[in-house]
Amino acid sequence: MSFFRTIEISNQAPDGLRFVTVKSQNLKGRGDITLFEPEGDFEDPLPLVILLHGVYGSHWSWTFSGSAHLTAAEMIKNGDMKPMVIAMPSDGLWGDGAFYTEHSGKNFEKWIIEDVVEAACEVSDLINKTSQKFIGGLSMGGFGALRIGAKYPKEFSAISGHSSATRFSEFEQAVEEKYDWLGHQNWDVMTEILKNREQLPPFRFDCGVDDFLIEGNRLLNKQLNNHAIAHDYAEYPGEHTWEYWSEHVRKTFKFFSKYAV
Repeated sequence: MSFFRTIEISNQAPDGLRFVTVKSQNLKGRGDITLFEPEGDFEDPLPLVILLHGVYGSHWSWTFSGSAHLTAAEMIKNGDMKPMVIAMPSDGLWGDGAFYTEHSGKNFEKWIIEDVVEAACEVSDLINKTSQKFIGGLSMGGFGALRIGAKYPKEFSAISGHSSATRFSEFEQAVEEKYDWLGHQNWDVMTEILKNREQLPPFRFDCGVDDFLIEGNRLLNKQLNNHAIAHDYAEYPGEHTWEYWSEHVRKTFKFFSKYAV
């Protein structure tokens, strides 16, 4: 019996992809997930990677704009990445971006940590509830990954962010909706990190030197250093573009593989 009232699963698509739509209590409606399964016969449950997209995007962004599944397949084949299932969900499709938090009567945060995991386990025979979980993302999705990973440190074995927003205020000019009434002044990554600083899993983040979010990433790196919180941070040439994310998602996969058992 399904965890969800309704679940719609596509036939196997090319390149190991599946598309899933479920009715989520947390979203008060339907949510979409793109799922990647690597080729091969595996005796033990594989790890599950959750990759979060940015503003204006959806569940298909990481595959059809970023080719993340093709990168993963290549890295697995070459031995540069351990075999993993990748779940790439929509953020819940509220406004220009739901920011993976709880607001507007919907819990976009629990959609990620509860429903996406449940759906992935129902669809894929390669994972189950014992599977290790990793979370990563870009831009708004980097914000979501760093914040959710820090807020629920026991749920994830490692965290990674690319070109991450570190505070909601960095995106106020990019979205049409007014978030003033949502209490978004508390929507920042460092707050959650400090709350759980003794339990944090390994985490990393990077940003392009010409990215409009670079100063926020530098500030977060400085704050973490000031608090002596272990982390990996790097800057590379690049802007806030798919060219940058398509290249550097390899670092996320390698980082996760380092902590996969």
